[in-house]
Amino acid sequence: MAIEPLRYTPAGLPLLSFVLQHASEVTEAGLKRKVECEINAVMIGDLANTAIQLGRQIKVAGFLAKRSAKSTQLVIHIQNIALI
Repeated sequence: MAIEPLRYTPAGLPLLSFVLQHASEVTEAGLKRKVECEINAVMIGDLANTAIQLGRQIKVAGFLAKRSAKSTQLVIHIQNIALI
């Protein structure tokens, strides 16, 4: 996980951008499969002040959206976060 410095939107809302690293194992077609990926994430508003640390496990919920109107890259907009 990489964490960028806290910044503010043009509307003055705090915004925290970071990269989540995910690793798990699932069963697909009767075989175990290891799943690993990285996804860009943002927290806007009060959540942006959540003290997250590199290497710390977290559980998040939110929605996926394009980074911008012309981008095909996905970003998860976190609406709930739990520090594990």
